[in-house]
Amino acid sequence: MKRIQLFEFEDFDWFPNTIRTSMTNLIVVLHKILGTSEVITNLIINIKNRHNFSQIVDLGSGSGGAMLEVIKKINDTNTSELVQLILTDLHPNPDFVNRINNSQLANIIYEQTSIDATNLTETPPGLKTMMNSFHHMPPNQAKSILKSAQDNNEPILIYEMGENFVPTLLWWLFLPLSLAILFIMSLFMTPFVKPLTWQQIVFTYIIPIIPLFYAWDGQASTMRTYTFSDVEHLLKDIKNDTYLWEIKKAKKDNGKKLGYYILGLPK
Repeated sequence: MKRIQLFEFEDFDWFPNTIRTSMTNLIVVLHKILGTSEVITNLIINIKNRHNFSQIVDLGSGSGGAMLEVIKKINDTNTSELVQLILTDLHPNPDFVNRINNSQLANIIYEQTSIDATNLTETPPGLKTMMNSFHHMPPNQAKSILKSAQDNNEPILIYEMGENFVPTLLWWLFLPLSLAILFIMSLFMTPFVKPLTWQQIVFTYIIPIIPLFYAWDGQASTMRTYTFSDVEHLLKDIKNDTYLWEIKKAKKDNGKKLGYYILGLPK
């Protein structure tokens, strides 16, 4: 595999929820800047035309990523058949969960208990999604997720907005520069975080630990992302004749490529 099992701070159990949520807040802003909601919305609408569902169960939701905007766009396109979104996470932040659930957002709830994406047996039915979180899984867990979706005969959509195409040596050589760029980017992105808390401001501009952690995790995620051949390697021992796997580049309406997706569908 080209993928390297580096660490990301937000994966550690001891990592403070406040800092983890602040970092995922920046990822929400990045999704908006790149326009990933457009790509994901189109993917999900196309899947619904091929395999109908009334519910989306998002795995590893963090601060919601692009899915809060995606579900609104999906339901705006077909108001007669609304789709419900259930957000889940292995380490749900109670404050963020309560804020989402108390906001009474249309057709959106955040599951309060921990949900393990590697075992989908007891998750609610519907389309399972993983938005920019599959790279967090080491190969054995990644394979378990794919196998669990297939064994439960339910559709799954995995989307990664980045790709692992940089030669490993070049990644190491340019790492200091790349870290500096992401650090500076986080400073400019922070004012667009909503809601913008005092913790996000203090730990960005006064004690800049959020930009440091964000920069490292952002760079580490590049090398942790599975390539097409890596995914094929994960699937080679589990494929069967009752389930269809599809790995393709993701595109915006204008044809511009933005990441890739893995789609699993019952035949």
